[in-house]
Amino acid sequence: MATARKKQISLTDTKYYHCISRCVRRAFLCGEDKFTGKSYEHRRDWVEEKLLMLGFVFCIDVCAYTVMSNHTHIVLYVDDTKAKRLSDKAVVIRWHKLFKGNWISQKYIEDEPLSESEQLMLDELVDKYRERLADISWFMRVLNEDIARRANKEDNCTGRFWEGRFKSQALLDEAALTACLAYVDLNPIRAKIAATPETSDYTSIKKRIDHAKLKQPKSLLRFAGSPRKHMPKGLPFELKSYIELVELTGQCIRADKRGYIFESQPILTRLNIEPENWIKLTTQFSRVFHGAVGRERTITAYCETLQKRRRTNLTNCERLLA
Repeated sequence: MATARKKQISLTDTKYYHCISRCVRRAFLCGEDKFTGKSYEHRRDWVEEKLLMLGFVFCIDVCAYTVMSNHTHIVLYVDDTKAKRLSDKAVVIRWHKLFKGNWISQKYIEDEPLSESEQLMLDELVDKYRERLADISWFMRVLNEDIARRANKEDNCTGRFWEGRFKSQALLDEAALTACLAYVDLNPIRAKIAATPETSDYTSIKKRIDHAKLKQPKSLLRFAGSPRKHMPKGLPFELKSYIELVELTGQCIRADKRGYIFESQPILTRLNIEPENWIKLTTQFSRVFHGAVGRERTITAYCETLQKRRRTNLTNCERLLA
């Protein structure tokens, strides 16, 4: 039986989560249907555009993503602290970018005076909106429902478009986060859709490379450098090191090349991940792990927070993240 979403999310232990959504029909989410010859490539634009827009509206940052022919991979960072700091008006304005709200929120945003009872109702409404703006389930719901409606309309059909609810994995430490980011960014290369990271369309790695000569893209959570005492918000790695790591990993994955992950790579050295294990992590992440991912200490803390009796993935985590 599927685990309830509230039993998978613990912002006390981690704010990073890997989300996967799969299409239920043979007719592709994107790509080209070889049976009919019809192309659905334009739907990749739908997904990427909506995803990055939601990153600006929600208090949830997009760390990595890839849009495949029948599924999507997204790594998210939940900034609940930002949601708590937003003013009531900012919360309502953000929510109105997605939904109409109701007559009270509309009245409030137009600066019309509210009675005492209306103010109480507004306060409850704002609290609900604030909570939703830092909720992964709402983020993925808004994304997937929009794509499903547009695809169903285009296909002139009704019914379920996605294969149930999205799946999510908690990424409990830097090792799990790094492996998952590379796994997501290298999906098109593993599937032989692209030859190099810079030519893999509709991926976060391509967007980062395209912007690398200027500055990091605002639509993605920035790389903030190596962890330090006063760490700013951002991924705890150097962007240059990460891009080099993805490039070298991609060479190892390609069938026409025999590559090698050098022991001197800064991220792998600091994370103490064996090069042999790294290839398996970045090619089979979703297959090897079916729940929270991290080293024993972080998994134990995560399970204690959510009152879980079983520490799933522990054996594979100890074997591959060490």
